[in-house]
Amino acid sequence: MVKSCPYFPQCGGCDYQNLAYEEQLALKIDLIKKYLNIKELKVFPSQPFNYRNRMDFAFFKNGIGLREKGKWYKLVDINYCLIAKEKINQLLKEVREYFKSVDYFDIKKHIGTFRYAVIRSALTSTISFVINEKSENKEEALRLIKNFVFLTSADNIIVCEVPPNTDVSISENYQVIKGIDLLYTKINTKEFYFHSQGFFQVNDDLTEKLHQYVSEILNHYETKDSQLLDFYGGVGVFGIMNSEKFKEVIVVDNHQLSLNLVKKNCELNKVKNVYPILLEDRDLKELSLNKPLFVIADPPRAGIHPKAINYLNKIKPDLIIYVSCNINQLIKELKEFTNYLIKSVAFFDFFPQTKNLELVVELIKKHSSS
Repeated sequence: MVKSCPYFPQCGGCDYQNLAYEEQLALKIDLIKKYLNIKELKVFPSQPFNYRNRMDFAFFKNGIGLREKGKWYKLVDINYCLIAKEKINQLLKEVREYFKSVDYFDIKKHIGTFRYAVIRSALTSTISFVINEKSENKEEALRLIKNFVFLTSADNIIVCEVPPNTDVSISENYQVIKGIDLLYTKINTKEFYFHSQGFFQVNDDLTEKLHQYVSEILNHYETKDSQLLDFYGGVGVFGIMNSEKFKEVIVVDNHQLSLNLVKKNCELNKVKNVYPILLEDRDLKELSLNKPLFVIADPPRAGIHPKAINYLNKIKPDLIIYVSCNINQLIKELKEFTNYLIKSVAFFDFFPQTKNLELVVELIKKHSSS
């Protein structure tokens, strides 16, 4: 039975609300097999609703909501989002009831104050209010938010300031109004803090399954005297989850706020062989890496930088596990990994009701087997 969303198809948040979940999965599986030219695919489904642990709701003249499909300048007023976790919907209700008729940001004119309420829910919850740093009404906005602290069930309240000519919903220019600037979660047996202004996977159940799957891949290889490169590593989840398998783990990322948490997460999990390095992906060649080497790469939608691909091709790690959220970019880049063959592909349906895909590709060196 297909759940009925009153905002579909006007709201741009979903693509497949009109299809039963089994049909959505079948569509995506066929697409992946066709695009990657593969016959075998491991499939990890998700719960179809109430799975997202992050939503970026935009303030506008008539309320707060999400963008219209195909119209970046128009918004749909949202009372309840079917794909968001229940805690997020609870916090959305609190925001809606308190912030009525606010000085909203006009995305065409680039004026106004309130831009986004970014609501995140892990084992702790955070609302980040994103405001226009050039607004003349910042002080009034801050006063409203400070009063809201006494009415909300969110653990953390943060105010972020962003330039009016950019459309971003995170910022390093922020202040904590309540709680802390971090969220706390558990993945399988490990504990992690991640930054309210950084990236983290949006589907908790599938995140656990993905990490378990990647660990199982590594179990098929001899790794104990090897080095692991956790590339685009963020707060070090892949590295810490698999640290006991390796002699040394290097976590590389260009986001300082996330990388700062690698040490904290290592202490939390009593891990001593993981080392964070702040580095742009294009500069990977500057890193001194040891052999045998294994790589887990989890880049953003833009993919792995071409210079990093060239370097990986040159130094030939024993194994590359590529975690991709952009199949079109993945297809382009797999052709560039000229020294590697696809051994396995897994599809994790991180984003039910949408066209988005999350894939894990196991790449082994040509003329190599395990």
